[in-house]
Amino acid sequence: MQARTALKMSQKDLATAINAKPQVIQEYENGKAIPDPGVISKLERKLKTKLPRPGKKSKVAAKEGAAKGKQQTTLTRGGPPKRR
Repeated sequence: MQARTALKMSQKDLATAINAKPQVIQEYENGKAIPDPGVISKLERKLKTKLPRPGKKSKVAAKEGAAKGKQQTTLTRGGPPKRR
């Protein structure tokens, strides 16, 4: 929202620029929806700034989590045993 208002754009202007509905921009700004990577890229180009990507932890956040003793889950190969 700060990047949009700094460029003096309304939600409707931004939505039109990235070919989306104004309601979608409103939901993103209010945290009610998470944009997909394609929409994030469009927003970054139009707003001329980098935006946080959902689901990715920054290196700092990962280090803080490790420092607090949180276990990281890892995936292993294989699955449940096969039935005979």
